[in-house]
Amino acid sequence: MADARSAEPATPDGDLADGGAEAEEEEAAVAEEPAADRILPRRSAMAVRLVALAVALVLAIVLAFVVVVFTGPPSVDELRVQAGLDGKRELLIGVKDDQPGVAQFANGQWSGFDIDIAYLIAEDLGFRRGEIRFLSIESEDRARMQATDRNGERVSVDMVIASYSITPAREAMAGVTFSAPYLYTEQAVMTRHGHAPVSSLEDLKGRKVCSLAASTSESPATQAGVLLSSRKKISECFQAMDRGDFDAITTDAAILAGYKAKFPAKYDHWDIGLDTTEAWGVNVGENPALRDLVNLALYRSRNDPKDNRWEEAFDRNFRAEESVNEPAPIAVDQQPAVEEPNVRQWPWERV
Repeated sequence: MADARSAEPATPDGDLADGGAEAEEEEAAVAEEPAADRILPRRSAMAVRLVALAVALVLAIVLAFVVVVFTGPPSVDELRVQAGLDGKRELLIGVKDDQPGVAQFANGQWSGFDIDIAYLIAEDLGFRRGEIRFLSIESEDRARMQATDRNGERVSVDMVIASYSITPAREAMAGVTFSAPYLYTEQAVMTRHGHAPVSSLEDLKGRKVCSLAASTSESPATQAGVLLSSRKKISECFQAMDRGDFDAITTDAAILAGYKAKFPAKYDHWDIGLDTTEAWGVNVGENPALRDLVNLALYRSRNDPKDNRWEEAFDRNFRAEESVNEPAPIAVDQQPAVEEPNVRQWPWERV
């Protein structure tokens, strides 16, 4: 008698066949699942990652801002406060008043290269022209920063821009803090027209020569053996030479050039070939914050291709004097290089 189970054929592959059918049904079900249902989880994960990246970036920017603001160099606004400029209604500047082409007060108006440089700096410090007050200052008072107003009263100034050459000895003086140089010139000699040619200070040995008191021109002249006398103002030297009291005057070429340009038939300007460069700077006294602000103004003027104020000042004052002073040089016709001051600036503020 046959086994009843033999009526139901069974093969070793029977279970596999059933499992394969079920797998095919599951794959069919997945295939029928909408594509959007499979893509959305991926997009959600990507969105989460982007948000996390954005948050990390914002945190990094905030951290960098905090570090820069609280541990970096001071900003312009902070320097203005430190320099005592915040709320100041008038900027007092000591300048020369008798140097044509450099700084002169005539017919109620100030003019000259130093005056233009003063306007350049004051403008960058936030002062309008009507908020700038120029006061006459003598050479010996530039370190003390004591000028004189139109009534003869002594006035302390905020800065001195008065053909003031930077030297190590002056930098070591109390109350003197120089900016970066804003002009390069050299020492020269001027005589009355018709004087014998002068190619060096030694050509004037034993002769009476006038110079400015407390100027850098005194030492080379004395070493050359001239009979040197000093005056407080360069105009006094010219008046004395006109009277015959002196054979010559020696000081910076940029100062002498203005007198030659004003009286071309009266004087002769001589290049004496000294190697020493006279680098004019701004004295801000014991105010390092103001020095940094002045240097920032000079740096921007030097490096911003759109800023032509220095070049315009040179052309207006010295370039106009060159032809009548030839062959004696006046000054270097390019603004001296200025090291970028340590002032906090945002990228869009940088030159």
